[in-house]
Amino acid sequence: MTSSSASWVQQRYRDPALTALAYTNETIDVLLSHHSVRTFTGDPIDTETIETIVAAAQSAPTSSNLQAWSVIAVQDPARKTRLAALAANQAFIADAAVFLVFVADLGRARRLAAGHDAELGGADYFDSTILGAIDAALAAQNAVVAAESLGWGTVYVGAVRNAPDEIAAELGLAEQSIPLVGLAIGRAGDETAGVKPRLPISSVLHHELYDAQAADAAVPVYEQRLAEYYATQGRTASWTSSVLSRLRSSESIGPRVTLGKSFESLGWKSR
Repeated sequence: MTSSSASWVQQRYRDPALTALAYTNETIDVLLSHHSVRTFTGDPIDTETIETIVAAAQSAPTSSNLQAWSVIAVQDPARKTRLAALAANQAFIADAAVFLVFVADLGRARRLAAGHDAELGGADYFDSTILGAIDAALAAQNAVVAAESLGWGTVYVGAVRNAPDEIAAELGLAEQSIPLVGLAIGRAGDETAGVKPRLPISSVLHHELYDAQAADAAVPVYEQRLAEYYATQGRTASWTSSVLSRLRSSESIGPRVTLGKSFESLGWKSR
């Protein structure tokens, strides 16, 4: 990693008063330097690297040790191309060395119950749905950190939720297993995107009690810093406008507005 810890902090916040964190190490540097990569060189990835990344993913916390997630590693060019078409026609999916699809998976527990002639009514409640989603998300984030620490570029793909039924069929998923997020991994190509600024820490960190006034007070300065970053990318955009546009209506959610029905069709019940 060529940049210093202080440089990553400056890029992440663009705050002249925040030039460094009190504590840092190589792991924190990897986290602070994260940025999405959507241009890949085409270099292959070996099975051992994929297994290392998945071992890191499995080391994430998991509720009650249920381990209610699975991941499908897709390297076949034809399958990656089909998945790219299903996930909003994002060509970089096909270009990635591997496309990992993280799955909330209670199917394993269902099969255990069937094999032991046991009841599994608790899997039909909304908390179990959330549990599977959280388990999968924690695992996926560990995978991102592991991959980037090994020098690979990554980008999450939420658009696998655009067509969960079709992707489940493509991947041969079992009942009560649903794709939640994809992760494209590859060697970064000609990447110009830097580290995108985040909201000031004061906007997300609350001590003892939630303070909406303090949190919202940081938004205008964030808009300015984000605009400065976008200017380096030849873009103009407003964070507030983006948030409101993305959540404006059911139409702005797009195909994912029917995600609840997809959960049901794939065997999930959420009472």
